[in-house]
Amino acid sequence: MRSIQFDHIAIAVPRLVDAQTVLVGDLGGAPTFGAVTDAFRFWHWRFEGGGRIEVLEPAGADGFLHRFLAQRGPGIHHVTFTVPDLREVCDRARAHGYSIVGYDDSDPEWKEAFLHPREALGIVVQFAEPHPEASSGTSLQRWQPPPGPANPPPPVTMLGLRMRARSAERATAQWGAIVQGERDARADGTLVYRWPGSFMRIAVEIDPGHDEGPICIEYASRRPVALPEGPHPVLGAVFRKRPIS
Repeated sequence: MRSIQFDHIAIAVPRLVDAQTVLVGDLGGAPTFGAVTDAFRFWHWRFEGGGRIEVLEPAGADGFLHRFLAQRGPGIHHVTFTVPDLREVCDRARAHGYSIVGYDDSDPEWKEAFLHPREALGIVVQFAEPHPEASSGTSLQRWQPPPGPANPPPPVTMLGLRMRARSAERATAQWGAIVQGERDARADGTLVYRWPGSFMRIAVEIDPGHDEGPICIEYASRRPVALPEGPHPVLGAVFRKRPIS
């Protein structure tokens, strides 16, 4: 029986090609695959240890990414978990008081549903039940962006996403009870959730006085990495280097 896996962190930007300078040229990511739909284009980069970052670019004249970028600018958009049974995880989420949006099981290769950020600690959570063997003839078209920077540096290790929640109970309900992460409580009060077989984890800081949502993407590297301390001007996300454990 397959288990839930933390698959990737997704970032929305106006122009996907601009992300390559950072994800390849600075962080050493290896391009893996991408595709284009009527609403967006996406591409994935893989890093040391297997962590993945997805970047989304809006397509067409209007859509959810156009609205996201107009309201917030570039930045972290969602996290994706692959699940063995989409209906089961959605039922579990509803049982804990969450609403499900965007439920779509029409494509046998990729069934998906979402937790809305208003309920899901300030971030979109995507559940996906993939069946690549189904070969349904989906309308998803493969897409290849222009070549990235030549001679990229060695890849960093993507450790995962750091979030903020107003209470340990809210974090435990979402990342533990619904998404079934294994929790490790740190001495500083941070809650760390891991999924066996996944390359990345989610760390949650408990702070009742601040808005919930993503804080930063955490990575480790044995080499210097030249990234700004605050939000990256292209990707919008904050990247923080952590010690190699």
